[in-house]
Amino acid sequence: MSVYKRKRKDGSSEETYSYDFVRQGVRYTGSTEETSLRAAERFVKDLKRRIRDAPRQRDFMTMEAACVRFWEEVGQYHAGAETTLTDLGRLRDRLGGSKDISQIDGRDVAKLVAKRRGDGVAPGTVNRGTTKLLRHLLSRARDVWQIDVQRIEWGRHLLKEPQERVRELSEAEEAALLAEIRDDLRPLISFAILTGCRRQECLDLEWRHIDWHNRAFRVTGKGDKSRTIPMTQTVRDLLWPLPRAHDRVFTYVVQRGRDAGQRKPVEKEGLKSHFARAVDRAEIIDLRFHDLRHTAATRLLRSCRDIKTVQRLLGHEDINTTTKYAHVTDNDLRNALESVGPAQSPRAFDQAANVIEDSRG
Repeated sequence: MSVYKRKRKDGSSEETYSYDFVRQGVRYTGSTEETSLRAAERFVKDLKRRIRDAPRQRDFMTMEAACVRFWEEVGQYHAGAETTLTDLGRLRDRLGGSKDISQIDGRDVAKLVAKRRGDGVAPGTVNRGTTKLLRHLLSRARDVWQIDVQRIEWGRHLLKEPQERVRELSEAEEAALLAEIRDDLRPLISFAILTGCRRQECLDLEWRHIDWHNRAFRVTGKGDKSRTIPMTQTVRDLLWPLPRAHDRVFTYVVQRGRDAGQRKPVEKEGLKSHFARAVDRAEIIDLRFHDLRHTAATRLLRSCRDIKTVQRLLGHEDINTTTKYAHVTDNDLRNALESVGPAQSPRAFDQAANVIEDSRG
C-alpha cells in the first residue's frame, strides 16, 4: 500500500499521510503533508506522473565494466564460454575499455565488422563473435541494466553467410582417392575419414597421445581445446603397424633432395599439395580435405541417429554447429516415406473410390 499513516512510538498514528513505493528500481518515500486520504492519494498519483514524465537520468557504464558484467551474468554460462570470453576481450580492446556504451552507434559497429573481416575470418564468425555478441550485450544493458543505448539497425551490419556445405565422400570416391594417395600418406587419409579429425589434429597426433590399453586417443583442436576419442578396432589396426620414427604418428619418406630416403613428419603444405593432386588424378569433383571430416560425421549420424554423439566426435561446443549434418536423417526419413509412397498413388485412390461406389450401388 503506497499511502498510509505512520505509527508513533506510543502506538498512535500521525495526522498526515506518508507514501512509500518503487518505480524503475528506485524507492520513493516521504510525507504527503496531507491529512485527507483522498488528497494524499492525489498527491502520490501526481508524484508518480512526474516521475514517469521526468527526463530519465542516463547511467554511465564503460565497455570494460559492461564486458565484465556480461561475462559474470551471461557469458560464462554459454556453451562456448571460452570463445565468448575471447570475443568480449576483442570487442573491449577495439572499442576501448573506457568507451561509454551508451555512445556506441552504427558507425562503431561498421568499423568493428570491417576490422574483423580484415582479420580474414569467415562471415559467420564475424556475425557471431562481433555483431550478434555486441547486440546481445547492448540489449542486456538496455533491458536489464537500465542503460540508455543508441538505436542501431543491426540487420545492416550482418554479413551474408554462405549456405552450409556438407560434402560426403562416396564409397567409390573413397576407393578412387585412396588408390591415388602414396602409400606412406594413405594411413593419414584413412585416419581422417574414420575419425573425423581435422587436418591439423591429424598432423599433431603423437604416440604419447594414444592410450592403447584403454583404446582411446587425444587430439587438440581449435583454441587449443583437447578431446579424447574412443579408438575402434579398425583405427587401432591402422595405427599399430606404423613406424615409430618420430614423436608424431604420421610420417612420410622424403623422395628427393639431400634428405631423400629419410622419414619425417608430414607437414601441412606438403599434405595439401599431394591431396590436391590425388583428387585431380582420381577425377573427384569439389573435394577438400575438410570433407573427410564431413564424411565421418555423416556416416556416424546415419549409423547411430544421435546428433549428440556426432557432436562429441567432432568436438563442437555448440550443438547448433553440428545440426548441419541433420540432413542425413532427413534424407533417410524421406527415403523411408518414398518406399511407402506407391500405396498412396492416384491409382490406389481411384481403386478405393470404385470399391466405395460399388458398395453403395
